[in-house]
Amino acid sequence: MLPSIAVAMRLMDIAGRRSLLLSTLPVLIISLLVLVIGSVVKMGNVVHAAISTVSVVLYFCFFVMGFGPIPNILCAEIFPTRVRGICIAICALTFWICDIIVTYSLPVLLKSVGLAGVFGMYAVVCVISWVFVFLKVPETKGMPLEVITEFFSVGAKQVAAAKNN
Repeated sequence: MLPSIAVAMRLMDIAGRRSLLLSTLPVLIISLLVLVIGSVVKMGNVVHAAISTVSVVLYFCFFVMGFGPIPNILCAEIFPTRVRGICIAICALTFWICDIIVTYSLPVLLKSVGLAGVFGMYAVVCVISWVFVFLKVPETKGMPLEVITEFFSVGAKQVAAAKNN
């Protein structure tokens, strides 16, 4: 995973945060779908173990390149300076709450929907995440914090003006 972190650090400044998210999420989806297929289709133990291992390693490597670090970086970039600290804390709290939910719901989900169902649900969440990133997450690569703050404040002003009309 360490090489993936190094690659991600370099690519964030070259390709941008949004494009890195949009390009790593499909690999997460494919890895999860391969795990679903591997759970449903009967194959030899060695083949199943190899496919599962490769899928999990790919998932972790691409998660570390995309959805692992980038949301934290975006949180640090998109909030105004006066509220940045509290907003980053709220984002971190949300991350950990979701992590705890996934951790504690996994055994229950395994019993109720099985391994293929769990991986299928995670794949659906990744698809929804890709759509959200595609529609709502702006590219912040190379933008000064002041420009990013202005970008979001202009959007907020337009929404407020539309509500008043």
